[in-house]
Amino acid sequence: MICTICPRRCGGIRTEQRGTGICKMPALPVVARASLHPWEEPCISGTRGSGTVFFSGCALRCGFCQNEPISLGGFGKPISVSRLREIFEELVRQGATNINLVTPTQFALPIFEALRAPLPVPVVWNSGGYDSVSALRLLEGKIQIYLPDFKYADPELARLCSGAEDYFAVAKAAVSEMVRQTGPCVLDGNGLLRRGVLIRHLMLPGKLQNTKAVIDFVANAFPPGAVWFSLMSQYVPMDGARSWGWAAGLLRESIMRPGTTL
Repeated sequence: MICTICPRRCGGIRTEQRGTGICKMPALPVVARASLHPWEEPCISGTRGSGTVFFSGCALRCGFCQNEPISLGGFGKPISVSRLREIFEELVRQGATNINLVTPTQFALPIFEALRAPLPVPVVWNSGGYDSVSALRLLEGKIQIYLPDFKYADPELARLCSGAEDYFAVAKAAVSEMVRQTGPCVLDGNGLLRRGVLIRHLMLPGKLQNTKAVIDFVANAFPPGAVWFSLMSQYVPMDGARSWGWAAGLLRESIMRPGTTL
C-alpha cells in the first residue's frame, strides 16, 4: 500500500513485513509490549490497570521521546490482525480497565479491522495528537476515549522539537474531531473515564508561553468541562535529544533560570 494515513502523507510503501516513509513501519501492526499499566491518569488506569498495547513507529520526531527505542528504533514484532484482537481479549480477561492503544496512528487500518466487533471495555486512542481527521473518522464509534498529546501552539518550537511545523494546525483539527465523536467526558461510578477526550500537555523548560497558548486554545475552543486536561512536568532531555540544538538550548535555559516552573 502507498500510505497517506497520517498527516505527513509521505506516500511510503508498506507491505505486510516492510515499510518506507516517515514511520518505516509495515502494513501489519508492530507491537513492542502489551500489559496492564497502572501509571496512566487515575481515571484511565483505575486500580486494575489500563490494558496498554505499545505500537512501534511514530510520525513525529520528538527529541525528548522517552520511548525512543519503540517510536523511532523499530523495536517490536509484526503480528496479524487476528493476533492483535486476541491480545485485546487477553488483556480484558486479565482485568484491564480499558484497551489503551499507545502511538497507534500509523496502524489505524489494522486497528479498525481488529475492532470490528466491540469490546466489553472502552478503547483508548493514546496518540501524540498528530492525527489526520480522515483516520479518526474511520475509527468513529470504535474509540470511546481519546487521550491525545497537545504538545505545541508555537510552530517554530514544533519544528525544532518534533520536525512538524504544522503540528498546531493538525492537532487543533484532530482534537476537535475527537470531541465531536465522544462528546463531554463521562465517568462511571468508580471514577473511571468511560467516554470523552483527555488532553495531555508536557511543559517544556523555559517555554511556558507555549503551554499558556495551548491552554488558551483549549479553553476558548471547547465549553467548560467538555474536555479534561492533564498538565505534565516530567520533561527529561533524553540521550538522543542532547545532540539537538534546541534540546541543548532548553536544558541550558532551565539551568540558567532555576526558578522556572516546570
